[in-house]
Amino acid sequence: MIAIEQTIPKPRQPRNSDWLIIGSLLLLSLVPALAGTARLVQLAGGAEVTAHNARFFMQPLPVVVHIISVSLYSMLGAFQFAPSFRRHRAAWHRKAGRVLWACGMLAVLSGLWMTHYYPWPAMDGILLYWQRIFFGGVMLVSLVLAILSARKRDFRTHGAWMIRAYAIGMGAGTQVLTHLPWVLFPEIQGELSRAIMMGAGWMINWLVAEVIILRMESKVVAHA
Repeated sequence: MIAIEQTIPKPRQPRNSDWLIIGSLLLLSLVPALAGTARLVQLAGGAEVTAHNARFFMQPLPVVVHIISVSLYSMLGAFQFAPSFRRHRAAWHRKAGRVLWACGMLAVLSGLWMTHYYPWPAMDGILLYWQRIFFGGVMLVSLVLAILSARKRDFRTHGAWMIRAYAIGMGAGTQVLTHLPWVLFPEIQGELSRAIMMGAGWMINWLVAEVIILRMESKVVAHA
């Protein structure tokens, strides 16, 4: 019995670098998740309707779907993109990946719906509208290409597209940081500066995603 037990390989534990990736992504998700939770509490508790939140009370379903799906998307993705964690928990990766993909689709479709149909709040203008349409479209296309690649068992391409989709979906976390000048210097506040800071959050994440993908490709070539 002892000899048999010794031959059974034990599951490898995630590396410290994996926990650093997971922790960093969860931290990046924290502020948007807390803001979304506060919004859900407002809607459920019948908070005072103001010019800032009236659009959510008029049609609450899209924002509720968006908040829940984005929160799940960001937190599940934090574990999906830790390399060692993903390799040694393949079954979990596949099951969680299906949930992650569905949450991503709900998040981007509800986000595009809100962008087009909700009244624009103060400081949102035409430039920010088209940025949301563009980056939402890129995320949607990335998710579709990711699932098509997985069905073809082209998992390298699948991973690249999911990294892009996740990076764009995490834009809200980075936008908390890119909006620091907005908070520190109220005199710069306006439609143009808000569009620049929002766009910077999406672009930073997208560029980081492309760097990660290039590094992954270079490792594959090096080991070929």
